[in-house]
Amino acid sequence: MTDRIPLFPLGTVLYPGLVLPLHVFEDRYKLLVGRLTNGAEGSPRSFGVVAIRQGRESGVDGVSALHDVGCAADLRGVEPYDDGRLDIVTTGARRFRLLSVDTSEPYLQGEVEWLDEPEGEAAGVLARSVAAGFRQYRAALVGASGGTERDGPLPSRPTVLSYVVAASMILDLVDHQALLAAHDTADRLHLELELLRREATLLRVLPSLPAVELARQPAHPN
Repeated sequence: MTDRIPLFPLGTVLYPGLVLPLHVFEDRYKLLVGRLTNGAEGSPRSFGVVAIRQGRESGVDGVSALHDVGCAADLRGVEPYDDGRLDIVTTGARRFRLLSVDTSEPYLQGEVEWLDEPEGEAAGVLARSVAAGFRQYRAALVGASGGTERDGPLPSRPTVLSYVVAASMILDLVDHQALLAAHDTADRLHLELELLRREATLLRVLPSLPAVELARQPAHPN
């Protein structure tokens, strides 16, 4: 099934079940949020977050190319400022594949097909390995910062775990996008195992790592 949805291109990747706060200051995105909040009762209050392949987030004609897999963002809260800017809170929902882009509105719209999320074979076994590897990764990051680890519980469901780990790892956009676009949960967990091994090697070699505070941020699954 395909749908037409408004798009919000960003220089980051949103995963299902994870919280994404946004500061909205461009007129086109204020228009988008206004249409969502003022729509008829029961109408969708969501838009598509899709990572920018080439270009920038703000400015006219800033985006020249988009990745083809994104995630719907459900609008959960809006805090307006007197000057018209907005702080919004969204939660990642369903993944989609972007089929085409419509530029007839001030903001982009996309024709999308919704992607299923099968677990795939061996997801349970892979999830246990990923959870163990991620705990070691998190401890190594916190140790590199000279802090004390605050080890919280990890989700038991393989799909939820796969997205929490994907969102929590310090990776470049290409790796984050590959995790989002994985065919199923097992494929994503398998890729995460490879990335965790790679990052563990880097952490053993590097004396310090920038932005380690990111690993301490809580995840917010649905």
